[in-house]
Amino acid sequence: MSEMKSYNEADIRAKYTELTRFLIRQGLTITTMESATAGQLASLITDTEGSSAVLKGAFVTYCNEAKIMQGVPAEVIEKYSVYSKETAEAMAAACANAYGADIGIGVTGTMGNVDPENLKASEPGKVYFAIWFRGDVHSYLTELPAMPDRLSYKLAAAEEIRVKLMELLEKVS
Repeated sequence: MSEMKSYNEADIRAKYTELTRFLIRQGLTITTMESATAGQLASLITDTEGSSAVLKGAFVTYCNEAKIMQGVPAEVIEKYSVYSKETAEAMAAACANAYGADIGIGVTGTMGNVDPENLKASEPGKVYFAIWFRGDVHSYLTELPAMPDRLSYKLAAAEEIRVKLMELLEKVS
């Protein structure tokens, strides 16, 4: 489990402003396919003036059918479950390819409640995400502590994703 971190909304929003400005300076484009975070990443990115230069678009694919419609192979979901690094990787690649972006982020997982349709794979606080960067995919698992509400889960997941994205981008810039 992730060490106990403080997920302060104002701090997370400020860090996303820094991320978006970094992407603008680097001339990098980004897209997301979000399930568990339901568009929170795209929202945080677009809170910064000038974000239209970097965010090519985003998908909120809350159900499996939506993921499949946007390019995630049904076989991946069937074989590994929607709650898996493989699904997150397929989501990241599908959105990057759909928009022709430098960076694609796919995120899936369980926020507060267990999915009654998938009790075996759905574990509260377990979030899988992947970052597709110019053809290479990097996948991660984070386990979030219990949160008071869905927004807190979404912001915490967004922060974990931002940290890994910046680590990756700092290596290549």
